[in-house]
Amino acid sequence: MSDHNTSPSNPTITDPYQHLQIIPNPDGTITRDPNRFPNSSPSPDPRHPTPVLSKDMIISRSKKTWVRIFLPRQTIVDSSSTNKLPLMVYFHGGGFINCSASSTVFHDFCSNMVLDLHVVIVSVDYRLAPEHRLPAAYDDAMEVLRWIKTTQEDWLRGYVDYTRCFIMGSSAGANTAYHAGLCASQEADNLVPLKIKGLILHHPFIGGVQRTGSEVKLVNEPHLPLCVSDLMWSLALPLGVDRDHEYCNPMVGGGSKLWKNVGLLGWKVMVTGCDGDPMIDRQMEFVDMLVTKDVKVVSHFSTGGYHVVELKEPSKAKALHALLKDFMFDAPAA
Repeated sequence: MSDHNTSPSNPTITDPYQHLQIIPNPDGTITRDPNRFPNSSPSPDPRHPTPVLSKDMIISRSKKTWVRIFLPRQTIVDSSSTNKLPLMVYFHGGGFINCSASSTVFHDFCSNMVLDLHVVIVSVDYRLAPEHRLPAAYDDAMEVLRWIKTTQEDWLRGYVDYTRCFIMGSSAGANTAYHAGLCASQEADNLVPLKIKGLILHHPFIGGVQRTGSEVKLVNEPHLPLCVSDLMWSLALPLGVDRDHEYCNPMVGGGSKLWKNVGLLGWKVMVTGCDGDPMIDRQMEFVDMLVTKDVKVVSHFSTGGYHVVELKEPSKAKALHALLKDFMFDAPAA
């Protein structure tokens, strides 16, 4: 495993608020640095030369939730094509407290997946903590799945194969993806024509009270120091609970009984990570637990790197895309 222990070039993080560039407010909210995560605007006009089109659609005005839809431009330009594309419902990361579907890092990540995988992506902008603690993000996720089922939005109705849907997320988004998947497994029949084929958990953000070996070893890993993930959990979890709550620790109590539904439905689950991520021991334990639940699980843990390295390094993203192609296009037909 990569050695990321404390060194002069890798100092101990003592103020997680400063690291996250957030300020706690007396009313329990936080003030975020508006310049920390740049945003990208959508590009909905097919006359624009961009290879990937995107547009925003409101889900709930009262909750201020929305989605950004990504579509290969060639799909619209080539009107002779009748082949419909798989759908990926994607949840961004940010520790449940930062970022949005318009954050440039996630906008670009989705755009590149659309190009390489030739899919349509619905990227979800869910409510953030601590203003909206969990399970708000999970509730928003399910609202989007139900919206996809009923919407007459032309890009989705015109270009999506509803029988090939995958739910994916990065970091906290992967946590949201698996909780949304568990919820969706209870109402799979009610989501028709939407048919979920699998869950893709990209470096899932999970935790627990008892420290793992990788957390101790990588306590001061500069991309995600342990005190920072602890703070994000304290801001995201319901008040009065600890990190052994099921929202944080998927292994608590032997794991959710709803995984049985996932196995019976034949959904596949992919879990990716790397040994430079403090959470790798938990992620590997999570995979082992899924095996005991008779879930079809595929795992890929790489050497080196850091938490969600694929968001920042194009070569790593390309390698991930190759794994996703094998996973998605090997899924059983409807």
